[in-house]
Amino acid sequence: MMKKLTHMDESGHPRMVDITGKPDTHREAVAKGTVRMQAATLDLIKKGETAKGDVLAVAQLAGIMAAKQTPHLIPLCHPLLIGDIKIEFNMNEGNNTIEITATVESVGKTGVEMEALTATAVAALTIYDMCKAADRGMRIENIRLVRKSGGKSGTITLE
Repeated sequence: MMKKLTHMDESGHPRMVDITGKPDTHREAVAKGTVRMQAATLDLIKKGETAKGDVLAVAQLAGIMAAKQTPHLIPLCHPLLIGDIKIEFNMNEGNNTIEITATVESVGKTGVEMEALTATAVAALTIYDMCKAADRGMRIENIRLVRKSGGKSGTITLE
C-alpha cells in the first residue's frame, strides 16, 4: 500500500503539513555528498592555494547559512529553530574527492532532514564555484540523507 503524500491536500493541491499538535522532540539529521575533482585541484585545496581563498572555510560557512535559509528555498518547509549545525569535510586523495557531512540538530515538532540536505548541497556548490576556474570537470555526486532521529519514527539509519 502506497503512503499518502503529506504535502498534498485531498484535491491534490500543495499544502504545508500541520504540525501544531505534535510534541517537541530532539531532532537530528545527517546528510552527505561528494565533490569529485582532479588530483591537482584537491592538492590546491589542501595547500590553501586556490585563487579564491580557503575553499573549505567558505564552503563550511555557506553550508551553515544554507541550512538556516532552507524554508526560504524549499516552499513547504517549516521555519524552525536550529540548535546546531556541523559541516565536516573528508579529503580522499585515493579517489580525488571531498566528502561533505552536514549534521543539523534541533528541538521541535518537525525534522531537520531538508536543512541537512540543503547544507550539503550548498557546501558542494561552493567548492565547485571556488574551484571551477582550475577544474571544469568537477562533479557533485551522491547527495543523500544517511540518518535521522527524533519524532514518532525514531531513528532511521540509511547507511
